[in-house]
Amino acid sequence: MSADSVSPTPGRAVETDDSAASPVAGRRSRQRIVRLSWAAAIGVVVLAAPAAAFGIAGGFSATHGTKVPNSPQSAVGYKVGQHLAVGFHPAAGQALPAATGDYDAYIAAAGGSEVLQVSVSTGTILNAYTGADTTEGVAVTPDNSQVFIAETGQYDVIPVNVATGKEGSPIYVGAYPQDVAVSPDGSTVYATVTSGDTGPGGSNVVAVISTSTDKVTGDITVGSGPRQVVFSPNGSFAYVTTERSIDVIDTATGKVVNDIPDSASPQGIAISPDGKTLYVTNPDAGDLLVINAASGRVTDQIPAGAEPYAVAVTPDGGTVYVTDMNSNSVMAINTATGRSVATISVGSLPGSIAVTPDGSQVWVGNILSGDITVINPATNAVAGTLISGTGTANLDGQPLGIAFVES
Repeated sequence: MSADSVSPTPGRAVETDDSAASPVAGRRSRQRIVRLSWAAAIGVVVLAAPAAAFGIAGGFSATHGTKVPNSPQSAVGYKVGQHLAVGFHPAAGQALPAATGDYDAYIAAAGGSEVLQVSVSTGTILNAYTGADTTEGVAVTPDNSQVFIAETGQYDVIPVNVATGKEGSPIYVGAYPQDVAVSPDGSTVYATVTSGDTGPGGSNVVAVISTSTDKVTGDITVGSGPRQVVFSPNGSFAYVTTERSIDVIDTATGKVVNDIPDSASPQGIAISPDGKTLYVTNPDAGDLLVINAASGRVTDQIPAGAEPYAVAVTPDGGTVYVTDMNSNSVMAINTATGRSVATISVGSLPGSIAVTPDGSQVWVGNILSGDITVINPATNAVAGTLISGTGTANLDGQPLGIAFVES
């Protein structure tokens, strides 16, 4: 199988067999425990229902569970036009690296129950999309026309029309969607339906959404507790981290065509710009797996701190950045050598990371600090911190997702 050998054919996804191994009895995933710990720390309460109530085993169904009203956990209200540059705190002798293009950033502020649209060049908050309970995942179409928000505290993905700033009707996908990804051609959204239980009987669904209709066209059955999802550069395949595996989906057929075993609770996933290499974080094992995307073979296992979580690759494919939540740092790894070239101190509990499309900036979302550390990848030094407003106020929203797109 070649990672980029099949032409993408958007269409209805179909269910496939669950090929992931069952987790050890009584074992909860570290990811789930960590996320519930954040929830306890910031006062977010996520209600869990018995897995049988969700009806997951039977495919997509309106009986997944009973939706409860939104309950935003933060009183923070961001104002359109507010200038983040006022709140950019440069590190000593540093400045915000200039981007070579005009980009927008979308920040999923879980504690604030909203997504912020921010101009990278000016720091201005262009819009704030509110009302999504505990937003962990955010994705944007390549033409910057639509944004899709994973409402992780509920059962929906929320679509947003960027031109009008209006949110569409919630798209019901199932309990606690953690991540969303848009296909390279902008036609399809994959949403991981993580559920409240990652053991046997928990969710094993990736919901497929059409961006033209904002409706679910089908479900794909994957391993238990799907978490993060990423498309190959040409859209032929999608890769999903689950409780015990990395599942490979052929997007033309909607079928899982490979199941890469990983017993260390894989979480974050990124793919090289050429589509040949996958990078997967293992919080339980404290390492980063390097995987040949075509064969599914693990080619390297790199120590990446005590609790590596989020991962991002530079546009030239030369460097991988991995957040270590336990040490409040980011590791920069040279992809040619597989060796760490820098360990960069950031804010508290870094849980999200993204690189601007031109490679000029690396943004790290610090969950407990509530702010974003900006790293200059040319020097692997912290350029400063993005906060909201004036003085020492921070984002106060637990940034759990960051997506960039050309504006």
